[in-house]
Amino acid sequence: MDDLKYDPVPHDHKAFLEKSLKRKGFKDEYDKLEEEYAFIREMLAARLRSGLTQEAVAELMGTTKSAISRLESSGKHAPSLTTLKKYARAVGCHLEIKFVPDA
Repeated sequence: MDDLKYDPVPHDHKAFLEKSLKRKGFKDEYDKLEEEYAFIREMLAARLRSGLTQEAVAELMGTTKSAISRLESSGKHAPSLTTLKKYARAVGCHLEIKFVPDA
């Protein structure tokens, strides 16, 4: 499974975001998805800590790399709690979901 270790491609997200935020309408749409993006960042950080590729996570979950790619991207995909638990276990974590009262 050593050939499935995660080797990240360099990406300057801060620079990308700064450039993108200058585009008309981007900020409004980005703000609408802030919670989803935060959750995806958590997923990616967990996978990075585990040192696994999408292929390796897919193998551990009994699914495909394309399914993991969809799971780790924002969009119309709404994963089940069962899927999120499997992902968490695959990357050496457990899942916590909380209801936080609005201020």
